[in-house]
Amino acid sequence: MDTDQLYQKDAYIREFYAKVLEVDRGKNTILLEKTAFYPGGGGQPADHGYIHFSGISSEVEKNIREEGRLWHAIHGELPESGQTIQGEINWDRRYQLMRTHTAMHILCGVIWRDYQAQVTGGNMEPLSGRMDFEFENMSAELVREIEEKINREVEAARDVEVNILPREKANEIPDLIRTKINLLPPQLTDIRIVHIRGLDLQADGGTHVKNTREVGPIRITDYKSKGKINKRLKIELEP
Repeated sequence: MDTDQLYQKDAYIREFYAKVLEVDRGKNTILLEKTAFYPGGGGQPADHGYIHFSGISSEVEKNIREEGRLWHAIHGELPESGQTIQGEINWDRRYQLMRTHTAMHILCGVIWRDYQAQVTGGNMEPLSGRMDFEFENMSAELVREIEEKINREVEAARDVEVNILPREKANEIPDLIRTKINLLPPQLTDIRIVHIRGLDLQADGGTHVKNTREVGPIRITDYKSKGKINKRLKIELEP
């Protein structure tokens, strides 16, 4: 039975109730019927938080993806199989990651729209991230220009929508994959699409805010060359 991944449909779920399907006491992991904990991937770190049951609170240390099932590694006591737990997301951290991830899509959208540069890599932490692009040349003047453009997109208050499409239909969308290498596993039959209306449309599995205005001001704090046609931009958001 695959885990119902609640975060894919609603990234704003902070708490949820779920039945424990399996317990592995050797690995200190549990399998839930559904979860709002993002397991990590696509450069976005996994969620942190807690499970509560029978007056006990145990920390969720990490989340392990295993062929459609998400196991949670627990620090502390484990519930019993069949028991219902309450899951609690570390919301401050999650929301910072949501803002950061959307900021990176804004950056990617502007650079693709205006400079036709593909993404060659990326990573993020709460309120900061970096993206690598296929730029041959980069300058302080160009960085200032990009920063102005991405902040205009924040102020434009563009809605961010999430849809899940059959792979055949998703493949009909031009430029859906902005990375140099297509990272979508070939076995995926449904593709999750994140759409910043009027700016960016990409296949993506992470969590995002509902409107670009929630991101807040974006600063490009550094840029450097990582190769002949590979340039890195680093961004930071306000707390």
